Amino acid sequence: MILNYGDISILSFHATKLFHTIEGGALIINDDSLVEKARYLINFGIENAESIPELGTNAKMNEFEAAMGLCMLDEMEVVSQKRKDVYERYQKELGGMVQLQKQNSLSTQNYSYFPIILNDEEERLKVQHALNHQNISPRRYFYPSLDTLNYIEPKQHCAHSRDLSKRILCLPMYPELSEEDQMKVTSIIQSIIRDSL
Repeated sequence: MILNYGDISILSFHATKLFHTIEGGALIINDDSLVEKARYLINFGIENAESIPELGTNAKMNEFEAAMGLCMLDEMEVVSQKRKDVYERYQKELGGMVQLQKQNSLSTQNYSYFPIILNDEEERLKVQHALNHQNISPRRYFYPSLDTLNYIEPKQHCAHSRDLSKRILCLPMYPELSEEDQMKVTSIIQSIIRDSL
């Protein structure tokens, strides 16, 4: 149902996604004339060996990426279960200490990311630096707040977005994350939060 909105839906298959092909993505298009235009765009504008009627670029999925996607399809159930285990350990260890993402009761969880929201930017910086010091790299997704980009028009001040973007970190989240390494992540976070109380 979600891929039925609008004229074109875009899927990312980047390596950070639950299902991935290392790079690449897909277009879901419900209009045949747009399908034809998209085919030109992803293939240098080429129609055939003697005709290049449109502008285009090389946006085709290569064989290696396609092979990776096929491998991922075979492993999705295992990958999903392992990510669920990692997600639930984070919830158990950090629930009540940090603010966790609220789940819509009508949605399902795909265990793609584990964002935490810390009390303030100073605490986020302490957590991030302490994890980095142990060669652990949390990601600052959702930063900077999009309303701060100079090319976004019309200009608006999104106070909640700006506030959250300074306090949010996404913790390491992948199927092979060992319980031992995950406990190292959570113990560092717990220690910093306890120290700031």
